[in-house]
Amino acid sequence: MSTCTKVSRELDEPLAGTAATARTWLLVEQSGPWGARALTSSHLDPDLGRALEKATEGTGVRIALIRRPGRHADCHTAAERKVYAAHTAPGNVWLHSATTSAPEQLLKLDFAALGGGASDTFDTVLDGRPHTGDPLALVCTNGKRDRCCALLGRPLAAELAASGVDGAWEVTHLGGHRFSPTLLVLPFGYAYGRAEAHAVKEILQGVREGRVVTEGCRGSSAWERPGQAAELAVRTATGEEAADTLTVVRTDGTAPRWEVTVAHTDGSIWRVTVAQGASMPPRQESCGSALGSPARMDVLAVRELSRPAVASLVAP
Repeated sequence: MSTCTKVSRELDEPLAGTAATARTWLLVEQSGPWGARALTSSHLDPDLGRALEKATEGTGVRIALIRRPGRHADCHTAAERKVYAAHTAPGNVWLHSATTSAPEQLLKLDFAALGGGASDTFDTVLDGRPHTGDPLALVCTNGKRDRCCALLGRPLAAELAASGVDGAWEVTHLGGHRFSPTLLVLPFGYAYGRAEAHAVKEILQGVREGRVVTEGCRGSSAWERPGQAAELAVRTATGEEAADTLTVVRTDGTAPRWEVTVAHTDGSIWRVTVAQGASMPPRQESCGSALGSPARMDVLAVRELSRPAVASLVAP
């Protein structure tokens, strides 16, 4: 039987505009096995997991569990665990880290402030500080969500770790099982699909240099899906690689068609027409699911606006 990943690749399903949406990521180390809903079906206290899910609702914060690649023994002993928070909105991109042996401290965070880009709540509660190591390469390996994530994600995470990528972690869920191996890179928050180790190393080198690699990119988690597709389309049209230069400033319209405004730090502005289509023929979005037609984001036009048009767009 074909896997969802194999079918998606054979049908050349587009990747752009398929990334999970989160302006701020909160990552908590948890060794041992993960269930399909890992926050409440792992060796993390399920009551704490439920409380964290509720606390982050509507805040722009997405929480996930991480673990180092390799065997996942967990003796249930209290131990120091790594915690990361990253904000991905251009102009205020940061990645902070901390360690804690009391994960219930996370409930003291001001999640609304964290989602808005304020790092001080993380640093105050957890004694966090800016992360000065390698960028984080988070590979989805949660086979309880989809077997492709385990079969394809775990070997990729292991290969990255074995080759000396210190920022390599396994992560619980990034969405888009059919694009496995899936990858999220922090702090900039760009997601990738069908990732291979040599490409991941190039992506990470780009992050160190403040560049975005667009090949295999699903989009930035800072934006909703039409914005993800629009921003990548502008990068493709202009050759812009710098990570912190493009911002989705507004999205007009509703499904299935949007006009997305993308701005550059140099003052340039583009209007991008994005349409939502249905992927055909029908296919599984996840192994074992019924056949369906996943939504896809198709860019119909990319137009750079003249200076008079820009002035009228931003005029009060």
